Amino acid sequence: MNIIIHPTYFPNIAHFVAMVKSEKLTFEMYDNFLKQTYRTRTYIYAANGKLLLNIPVIHTQKNRQKYKDVKISQDTNWQDLHWKSLLSAYSTSPFFEYYQDELLPLFKIKTNYILDFNLKCFEIICECLQLDIDYSKTETYKSQTEGFSDFRFLVSAKTKEPQFEPYMQVFNNKHGFINNLSIIDLLCNEGPNTMCYLETQTLTLS
Repeated sequence: MNIIIHPTYFPNIAHFVAMVKSEKLTFEMYDNFLKQTYRTRTYIYAANGKLLLNIPVIHTQKNRQKYKDVKISQDTNWQDLHWKSLLSAYSTSPFFEYYQDELLPLFKIKTNYILDFNLKCFEIICECLQLDIDYSKTETYKSQTEGFSDFRFLVSAKTKEPQFEPYMQVFNNKHGFINNLSIIDLLCNEGPNTMCYLETQTLTLS
């Protein structure tokens, strides 16, 4: 299956199920930037339940911005906040200690553009998974993608979520299973079994 999909901030499980099952992966690079999507947000499982981590970006009011042109705002220390949130959420998980040295640099280096940062996140997760995905990038925007399965709709945070099989989560005894979180949640809780889990899931919408 050849798919086209958006690079997102630590992609959720739905994104990774689609990508792992693809034969050819193409990232959309030339779409317009829209607010309230997974381009700038991811969800993790914190002590009080589902927690949003959102990357602040610089908006322009003049013209529509291309996703590739949107800059990250450095007015707040969002990286430090996000890292502390991950530590609080996953420091007691079975596998966080195995991956934290690979994840930490993402929260130390400054990246100007959100698209570039999201691609770095994807590449680091692939390293953690020992997953070799050869991907390409679009060179123009096309609303119709002949020859590809179009998974760009998954970028919307308002899209009806596929339902996945439960796995053990850190605060499961408090809030139960929370579906379709960031790939970080699955990685920290399942470790080397993450790939097996992804390969056995389907993208059936509830």
